[in-house]
Amino acid sequence: MLPWDLLATATAPEGDTLRLFRRGEEYSIRLSDGNELMNSRLGGSEEALATLAFERLTGRPAPRVLIGGLGMGFTLRAAQAVAPSGAQLIVSEIVPELIAWATDHMRAVFGNCLEDSRVEVRAGDVVAEIRSAQGVYDAILLDVDNGPGGLTRAGNDTLYGERGLQMAHRALTPGGVLAVWSAHPDEGFTRRLGRNGFEARAHMVRAGRTKRGSRHTVWIARRKGA
Repeated sequence: MLPWDLLATATAPEGDTLRLFRRGEEYSIRLSDGNELMNSRLGGSEEALATLAFERLTGRPAPRVLIGGLGMGFTLRAAQAVAPSGAQLIVSEIVPELIAWATDHMRAVFGNCLEDSRVEVRAGDVVAEIRSAQGVYDAILLDVDNGPGGLTRAGNDTLYGERGLQMAHRALTPGGVLAVWSAHPDEGFTRRLGRNGFEARAHMVRAGRTKRGSRHTVWIARRKGA
């Protein structure tokens, strides 16, 4: 078996070291303790985050969509595949090196998807994007850390706690969609969504693109109220 080659490192805002590896045509982003955050062979559930969300956006010819986390671009590319020509896809990535890797080390993974005129990539915290918006987005897609039980950023509680969900509710248009990816199920989070103005359903989806392997959780939550 081919060995893993270390291509680059980056430091996340709270000090965690991210390492980008390649083995043949496979890419992996890991923490310094070896825990894998992303793998180029396992994007099925991240793609489902986009496709399930856009299924709830029918009838909106020019949806404005905020994607939290660029990662390896699985969610973005899945959104591009189903989004109408008038869509705006805004990606917020807190680690600027990941944006650079997309057009450098991982060009084979990303292709030319960042050249799409519908796409805007912003270096910064998606929390700030959500906090500053009011009735702006038709959908917010969050693939940040490992979901409500995130591993790398204690600050992710700001996204998935009561205040974060209230911010997301304000940032969405009436009937807008909040979609959240998680490595693990969390019934408490489903209830929390309901308490904060969302009609939510948790979907269990495969991590890969086959019918085998582990499953992840994607919440699709529709904003209630005017």
